[in-house]
This record gives sequence, structure tokens and C-alpha cells, in this order.
Amino acid sequence: MLRSMQIMFCLAMGIAAAGLAAAQTIQINRENKTIAISTTDEATATADIAAITVGFEIFGPDSVTVSAEGGKVSHAIVEALRKSGVEDKAIESAAQGVERNNNFDEKEKPEQRAKEQYILHQSWEVSVSPQRAANVIRLAIAVGANKTGIIDWRLADRKALQAKAAENALVKARDVATRMADGLHVKLGALIYASNETPNAKIYFARPSKNMLVNADSNVVSTMIDSPPLEIRPQTIREEATVYAVFAIE
Repeated sequence: MLRSMQIMFCLAMGIAAAGLAAAQTIQINRENKTIAISTTDEATATADIAAITVGFEIFGPDSVTVSAEGGKVSHAIVEALRKSGVEDKAIESAAQGVERNNNFDEKEKPEQRAKEQYILHQSWEVSVSPQRAANVIRLAIAVGANKTGIIDWRLADRKALQAKAAENALVKARDVATRMADGLHVKLGALIYASNETPNAKIYFARPSKNMLVNADSNVVSTMIDSPPLEIRPQTIREEATVYAVFAIE
């Protein structure tokens, strides 16, 4: 029986970089005895980037007023981030808009509703090291970012982690093949074919944090500045890889 496969071989092996194998033909017959294994394994690393959602929401009697007030809050938040050392390239706009408010509390008085006819919201994604995440959140909230706190944990070199997962899967495949060869009373030979069977990369995170809703009045600002920052720890990121490997047997 003749099996012909086209493969792109990209696998990290110890200290070697990712390798590339050209198209090849594998013949399986009585003269070419092999053991084929498909295994899945993972690799883990601690996140080194905290992508923080920083945002705010304010109300106003009309679109002009709420836009003017929103501009002041927006400027204050970005300036606070800059003064804390966050680079401009690490601050990316995520969403913004002004819309009519149609969601009132039934208990609100008419005069209060008149002040909340429009809503302005704006948010950014601020990327910093995990060690700076708590301070960024504290400073942003202190100047009016009342919808802030969700963190998307990331890894700068995700490809390296994917390659490590593939390497671990290949090591596992050889271990399984060795045991199979022992059970068949034959000797396991060299690896003659290997590939990432499927692009089965998965990232697992802990449950995301909820938004922290804080009103930026003078008392809150004072409390936020004087109190210690939140205890925030980076999450562990896992990458999973499935490898298909064929070994010769002697």
C-alpha cells in the first residue's frame, strides 16, 4: 500500500529553531516497518503582558454637554497614564460613542432623568507588564475611569510556547512508540516523519475579572491615591499541540 503525503514540518527540538521539511513520500510495506503515533501535549508559561480595559461612562442632559464633559475625562485619563510612564503605543482606542439613554430607574425623579438624557462611553486597551497592572488600574479609576479592570493576559512570544508544546508532544510520541516496540519485542528506530497533525492551538485562562465600577468623585480619588493597589497576579497560559509521528522499527 502506498501512502503519499505533503507536509510542512515545523517543530521546535530542544535548542534548535523551528525546522521545515519538504514534501516527501512514506511507503509502508513489509520491508518498511513502522509505528505511527498521534499524541497531544501542552506547554505552559506565565503571562508577561496585561492588556487592561480602561474606560468610563458619564451622563448628560444633551449630546453637546455630555461630549464636552466626556472630553475632559478622556483627556485626564490618558494624561494620567502617560505621566505614570505608559507609552502612547501601549494605549489603543477600543470603543467610544454618544447615545440617548433609554434605561432609567423607575424610582428616579423627573429632574434626575433630565440630567441623564444622554450617555457617553469610551474605552481603551492599555498594555503593560503584569507588575504595573494594579497601579495603572488605580490611577485610571482615580481620574474618572469608572468602567475599568478587565485584564486580557497575553504572552509576547506565543509561537515559542506553541513550539514547546509540539516538542513535548513529540517526546511523548517517542515514549509511547518505545513502549509499543517493547511490547512487540522489536527495537524502535529513527523518526522518519513528523508533523503538527492539526493546528490545534488552545489557550486556557482563569475566569476573567469583572469590571470595577467606581465613581470618580473627590473622596474616591483621595482614597484611591492613598490606599495600596490591588493584588494582581499574572495568569498561566497553556498551549496545546497534537503531533503525528512515524518511527521505523528494526
